[in-house]
Amino acid sequence: MAKVTINIKDIKHFIGRDIGTSNWIEITQSRVNKFAEATGDFQWVHVDQERARTDLPSGKTIVHNFLLLSLIPQLFDQIVEVTGLRYGQNKGAENTCFLAPLPTGTRIRLQLKLMKLEYLNQKGQTATFHITMEREGSDEPILTMDQQVLFVVAQRVKLRDILSDQHQAVAI
Repeated sequence: MAKVTINIKDIKHFIGRDIGTSNWIEITQSRVNKFAEATGDFQWVHVDQERARTDLPSGKTIVHNFLLLSLIPQLFDQIVEVTGLRYGQNKGAENTCFLAPLPTGTRIRLQLKLMKLEYLNQKGQTATFHITMEREGSDEPILTMDQQVLFVVAQRVKLRDILSDQHQAVAI
């Protein structure tokens, strides 16, 4: 899919709209093992392929949920680029739900929707994106969450150019 470029001055026009979908990526056993090494989470359901064949319903190891979360920036960047910024900063997430275990060797992708913008101060605003991670071949998402990103505007962009209603102090 083609990356969407949004100038910060125009972002208000994307509220309530689907922004796009990332490319599919496969979560390999090698990636799961490296994540286990990086985090110290060697629970057998993630790394013991022999035991998984007999003891797990899918017969495969299961991807760490935190590995799925760690892939969001990579997939997010495939979908959208916001221009006219000094920088953007992850400010947190709400309503994070892991909806189904993901067997290793499965392909995933991300869908992104801009839910709201909130005025922060003269330099920036917080955008809330609804994230849906899906598994190839399934209609059910495996992860959903609302991610807040602080957008600090470049010096040459005036926040009043971004606001849709000058009388509305919080929601844009």
